[in-house]
Amino acid sequence: MSTSAVSAVREAFARMAEVDAGPTGLNCILWTDESRALVDARAVDDAAAPGALTGMPFVAKDNIATTHLQTTCGSRILEGYVSPYEATVITRLRAAGAVLVGKTNCDEFAMGSSNEYSAWGPVLNPVDRTRVPGGSSGGSAASVAAGIVRIALGSETGGSVRQPASYCGIVGVKPTYGRVSRFGLVAFASSLDQIGVFGATVHDAALALEVIAGRDPRDATSGDCPVTPYRLAATADLTGVMIGRPREYFPASLDPRVAARCDAALDQLRARGADVRDVSLPHTELAIPVYYIIAPAEASSNLARFDGVRYGLRVPSDSLGEMYEHTRTRGFGPEVTRRILLGTYVLSAGYYDAYYRKAQEVRTLIAKDFLEVFDSGVHLLFTPTTPTPAFELGAKSDPYEMYLNDIFTATANLSGVPAISVPIGEIDGLPIGGQLIGRHFEEQAMFRVAFALEAARAEAR
Repeated sequence: MSTSAVSAVREAFARMAEVDAGPTGLNCILWTDESRALVDARAVDDAAAPGALTGMPFVAKDNIATTHLQTTCGSRILEGYVSPYEATVITRLRAAGAVLVGKTNCDEFAMGSSNEYSAWGPVLNPVDRTRVPGGSSGGSAASVAAGIVRIALGSETGGSVRQPASYCGIVGVKPTYGRVSRFGLVAFASSLDQIGVFGATVHDAALALEVIAGRDPRDATSGDCPVTPYRLAATADLTGVMIGRPREYFPASLDPRVAARCDAALDQLRARGADVRDVSLPHTELAIPVYYIIAPAEASSNLARFDGVRYGLRVPSDSLGEMYEHTRTRGFGPEVTRRILLGTYVLSAGYYDAYYRKAQEVRTLIAKDFLEVFDSGVHLLFTPTTPTPAFELGAKSDPYEMYLNDIFTATANLSGVPAISVPIGEIDGLPIGGQLIGRHFEEQAMFRVAFALEAARAEAR
């Protein structure tokens, strides 16, 4: 057991060298500076007053700004870029005594569901290195699952924390939109993007979220709502808690083994006093087409800034137009290019009303589904996090087939509600996660049931 921040950091780097380096490594860490991390750790050890996370190493996804490590978003177009400021979440974790030990690999500009779309190569799943860790925050998830750190930062646009958490067998939290500051998060789709946390346990994730949550004057979209001590939500008694089982998340096509693990988890919650009832979220089937209109549309606008003029890669050319073209052609990978083109198309004059405006209208209906269910007396919803366990590297060559991996997670981003993925079992040795979805800004209730699920699984072993 670590007795100081310095020893904890050294242990993190030793584990990193053991599992991440070399041609057979996980490839989950992109950028590190051990000497700087040890300096920060010594400062933590010398501090007079300990913080909530004193001495705990952490890693952050490579689209979250840091001032001494590169922030490349997994893209060649930002290779070598070091931010002049750091993200609010980094500042808050460091103020609580945590020590940043690395930046993690991710799908380029957070666009992907498998972490195979990074310019620096794919991340491997620590549970089975022939399989993906999930994306786009797969590097952060793999870092926790491999034991390098206990907490990590990721980002969510359509499930990019919860999905890799499920694939890697750890805890992943998407807070309410506005609960955590986005200042310093490189934008993909601004109305969907959020910073989330990974934890080795529910307690680790709860503690990390407590530290980073809260109003930030530098982010106009952050909410001014009290942050409760989530880690104190643990209880063995769920009497009075009503959990909804939305039928749209348990279709006939769902792998029966996944459905069985979910039903077993619901039985465990019933045994602790919770009530479970079937509910309906009728517009769920429209989530994927809506998401893949809105997200690329916002991406095409946000990524226009990467043009070779202001920062990042610049390919010298004979004219300004050619410089734009050559820089973006060389700098952006295939998935980013695909989404920019799709987004530009749906925002164009002849198609804006038919696609983008209609998608926003349906998004409102998806959000209304959640409000109506919660207003009916349901406190939380329980669903599978993903339709399958982690798939093999290279198995999803069809983009639409890849996009369907977000089918159970994208709705929470579209509606802005909080959600958490908690391990609920295995299929053929591969982890499966169960998802809890709550009301806006009611993460406390979500953590209460997540703690109970985790305890029930521990008791069943």
